[in-house]
Amino acid sequence: MDLYLFSLFVLIGLAVSDLIVGVVNDAVNFLNSSIGSRVAPRHVIMIIAGLGMLAGVTFSSGMMEVARKGIFHPKLFVMPELITIFLSVMLTDIILLDLFNTFGLPTSTTVSIVFELLGAAVAVSLIKIHTAGDSLLNLVHYINTAKALAIISGILLSIVIAFFSGAIVQFIARVVFTFDYRERLKRFGGVWGGLSLAVITYFILIKGAKGTSFLTPEAVAWIKGNAWSIIAVCFGFFSVLFQLLAAYTRINILKPVVLIGTFALAMAFAGNDLVNFIGVPLAGLNAYNIASAADEPLHVAMDALEKPIQTNTFLLLIAGAIMVVTLWVSRKSRTVSKTELTLGRQEEGIERFGSSLLSRNIVRMCHTLFSSSAKLMPSRLRRTISSRIDPGSYSCAPAIYGKIPSFDLLRASVNLFVASAVVSFATSLKLPLSTTYVTFMVAMGTSLSDQAWGRESAVYRVTGVLTVISGWFLTALVAFSVSLAFAFPIYYFKLPAILGLLALLVTLVFQSHRLHFRREKESSEIDAFSLKNIGDADTAINASFEQTGCFLKEISDSLGLCFDAAFLEDRQRLRDTATWTDKIQKWANIIISNTFETLFLLRDDSANSPQKYAKTMRYVQGIAESHRDIIKRAYVHFENCHEGFRDAQKEELRRIKTYITRLLWNTSIMLRQRKKVDYDYIANQCRKLKNLVTEFDKNQIKRIQDAESKTRLSILYYALMENSVEIAEQTQNLLDIFRESFRTE
Repeated sequence: MDLYLFSLFVLIGLAVSDLIVGVVNDAVNFLNSSIGSRVAPRHVIMIIAGLGMLAGVTFSSGMMEVARKGIFHPKLFVMPELITIFLSVMLTDIILLDLFNTFGLPTSTTVSIVFELLGAAVAVSLIKIHTAGDSLLNLVHYINTAKALAIISGILLSIVIAFFSGAIVQFIARVVFTFDYRERLKRFGGVWGGLSLAVITYFILIKGAKGTSFLTPEAVAWIKGNAWSIIAVCFGFFSVLFQLLAAYTRINILKPVVLIGTFALAMAFAGNDLVNFIGVPLAGLNAYNIASAADEPLHVAMDALEKPIQTNTFLLLIAGAIMVVTLWVSRKSRTVSKTELTLGRQEEGIERFGSSLLSRNIVRMCHTLFSSSAKLMPSRLRRTISSRIDPGSYSCAPAIYGKIPSFDLLRASVNLFVASAVVSFATSLKLPLSTTYVTFMVAMGTSLSDQAWGRESAVYRVTGVLTVISGWFLTALVAFSVSLAFAFPIYYFKLPAILGLLALLVTLVFQSHRLHFRREKESSEIDAFSLKNIGDADTAINASFEQTGCFLKEISDSLGLCFDAAFLEDRQRLRDTATWTDKIQKWANIIISNTFETLFLLRDDSANSPQKYAKTMRYVQGIAESHRDIIKRAYVHFENCHEGFRDAQKEELRRIKTYITRLLWNTSIMLRQRKKVDYDYIANQCRKLKNLVTEFDKNQIKRIQDAESKTRLSILYYALMENSVEIAEQTQNLLDIFRESFRTE
């Protein structure tokens, strides 16, 4: 029994770790509507969500039965076999969720735990069947196939229901209130607020009450018996209250709706998903206690696990406290949150995902379908609806609490009450549907109705949604396979296998944290180039100076590295510079986007202004393209093992490198530090560089005539020289435009 006591302590430790990685991925979903709409300062949102989670954990007692008997029949297993299943599940869950957190992809803790239980249970069942010499057909006797299929089908069905529920409710809300909803809230906003909170109250209080660990059966029966009375009272009370607030105060009634909805969804999350984190370890504790009380602890059947067991409220509150602390301190949770907010934001901007053939076909098909459907509607009705849901009337709100909102409060309120309704209803049925799937698909549905996926962004947003959904299927496959694979060594090798898998877990988590740190650093560098939180032209212009200076510095550094690596024929360093090029190209795109933003803020009607900004974009893009051509040509040349430069060529290219990197570096300093532009110095450097290129061109022609330079090497040599001249000229032109800005200060 000592081995299994040790295993029990391992399960408890893994439970804490699973709470942390699980909350990072899952709990952030109920924060996204509040954070995306900037309804309140972040610390206020976190406090409200934390209180909701602490309240919600007390409603999860009934859900704990899923881990004990939801996937397999415990009466056919003994305690050592169950411990094997539970250890496999917890080890797999932490590795899997931490991996998804690192890449910022929201996945389902419910799907992961269900398929991990299924995989480990199948592995142990196969061992038992093989040992007994039975047929594989007996596998269905060990697995609770009916319950497993009900859970899986419920999860898949919730995806469709959540998406269309969000889309339909958001469409109705937008037709009623439009994008310019503030004036209309004063007239009938109270009804909307009352309806929202009545729905939330119904699903959270009434449907979720029977899973609570502290309400008596009599209290639950009274709540259920007076359901409609409670709904009517809530609707009437909140409708009157919100209507009075909207009519006689300046309070935006959507703010309390969103904050209360955040509390409700946090409560629903804790009630529904806590089983995913501690249900398995608690089931292991129950199995160990049952075995310890028996005469033959290693051979007693676990029939008792099929009986309802009330979970200690104190343990639930401890788990809730761990989740709350994790929510406050985790940085990975913000990475996961950023994915959904980026896909659902109303404004255009730099997209995280690219386009794909599938996403393009889906967008074309939907565009054709909507266009054809619109023609079937009466023209007057079509014009009326179009005018009320026209996103052109949406104006991006100014920065609130330091950041621009991703969408308005009306959409945030729909996200919250629709998602909390679906999640809470499933919780009342003790079906562990995926909170992540529901909140994500509701958010995507409301984004679709709000036309956030316009012609400029639809293919990228659809690619992002498809990426997330494909990750959900990958979750199921990996969870089943890895848990099944872990169960075999744990069953046969016991302690050595447990210690080895724990070492593997620690190694993988450590590596994922290093990878996340690098990705976060790169993301912060990209975000630093954004002007989204800048509201005045002067600040935007100053930021543009600094960003362009940083851009030129990166060009200088990467070119220096590329030239040196080409001289040494160092393929690894060239490979690194090729990766660097992708980041610099993103910076160029952001600077160009910021130029439009600056032009919008400046509202300069002078004749030269549009032409000046058009030239700025052309020069920045020209520098980026010439830089990319140098890097890519050098990388491909030496990756294909072609001949390296001759000594004379190296010496000439070193001089080219010195001039171009020094020119870029000095220009960068002038822009970043807002020093007075020494335009004559830069122009003189450009002339010297051109003269050098003319001289070296003659030398190269002589080498070609003497057959001292092969064709491919000559092409690379000329590419490095000509692109360097192009970069110098574009930098000089760019500096000439910025010099005009200095003169006007």
